[in-house]
Amino acid sequence: MAGSLQLPLVDLFSADRAAAVQSIREACLEYGFFYIKNHGIDREIHLVFRESEKFFSLPFDEKMKLQRNDDHRGYTPPYAENLDPSSKSKGDLKESFYIGPAKSCKSILESNQWPSEASLPLWRSTMVSYHEKVLTIGKHLLSLIALSLKLDEQFFETIGALDPPMGFVRLLHYPGELKVEDYDNYGASAHSDYGMITLLVTDGVPGLQICRDKDRRPQLWEDVPHIEGAFIVNIGDMLERWTNCLFRSTLHRVVAIGKERYSVAFFLDPSSDCLVECLESCCSETSPPRFPPIRGGDYLKERLELTYSK
Repeated sequence: MAGSLQLPLVDLFSADRAAAVQSIREACLEYGFFYIKNHGIDREIHLVFRESEKFFSLPFDEKMKLQRNDDHRGYTPPYAENLDPSSKSKGDLKESFYIGPAKSCKSILESNQWPSEASLPLWRSTMVSYHEKVLTIGKHLLSLIALSLKLDEQFFETIGALDPPMGFVRLLHYPGELKVEDYDNYGASAHSDYGMITLLVTDGVPGLQICRDKDRRPQLWEDVPHIEGAFIVNIGDMLERWTNCLFRSTLHRVVAIGKERYSVAFFLDPSSDCLVECLESCCSETSPPRFPPIRGGDYLKERLELTYSK
């Protein structure tokens, strides 16, 4: 049974930046999850949920015309993904839609797929606008995370993690009524996110849970309550690698409760060529690096191959 959980709530643009930085550090050390408020894009969140619902309401055959391509852009149907490779489940119950960087370079832009303007005239402009706004928030948040590690606030830009910025919007839809054979499946099975940080908004329907101690047996899962208007932020694997597990990426999942659920995730990953290796301040002779250096693109490729290997 899941326990209750109270995560820190950080004012993203607080006048007391030192307090915000300290709150972020404590949250990353204790939970790997926290909320942010005062982000300024409530209207964009409303619009992206509206357009997301329109897309997932289309007939299945129409959605499959935009099936996920080799660059992982587009529609993923139910059961096509298993976020827990050790699971014997036939696949996660959710369906989703990936949108990659909206600018940066021509080849990345061309990888995206879009519904026709005839069926969803505001869809593309809504998603591009949302992507740009959340990317700005994500960059600001990374500067605060850098400060929380006692680094220069431009650290992630200096090492090339944001050149180009690799931000991905993922629209998610979880089913309402469940089939009998789906009772043992998860909406999204247990996993940690691959990149630096994830910014998530939900429609308020419960289901998200985290497990703070990956190694504990049996695992203890805790419900993440909804806070209206706030983003849920979680630390990804890349930040865990940079900090030598000082900031740990946290296992999380979405349980199916028999009620339809929508959410929108924004993954901020390091650029493909960025070398992810332990920070000098996070390792020593007595605490050597736990992970070998790896390029951001290579790590992402490894994780995606495992996710879609079944």
